Amino acid sequence: MKNFIQQGNTLDLTAPAGGLVSGQGHLFGDLFGVAATDIAAGTKGAVALTGVYHLPKAAGEALTEGAAAYWDGGKVTTTAAGNFKIGNATEATAAAAATVAVRLSN
Repeated sequence: MKNFIQQGNTLDLTAPAGGLVSGQGHLFGDLFGVAATDIAAGTKGAVALTGVYHLPKAAGEALTEGAAAYWDGGKVTTTAAGNFKIGNATEATAAAAATVAVRLSN
């Protein structure tokens, strides 16, 4: 097919002010991804848009397996209002846990 570019599982996207460290999640407009490597602020680097990742979770929130996962700008939350849906929890996670496994769904 002449117009095919790539699978799109990983894209080179521009890091925000402060840059990104490998494994850090970030919302790029309406695309949520996880930095595959450290990316300096204002430069392009590999960002994974698919897969399952352990991401920081909002304190005190428990997630059930399959629960919708939203990004509040720095952590995963169960609160939809004002946040961006990034995927679903792939395992039950206790309220005391610092991270949650999330399957990304862009």
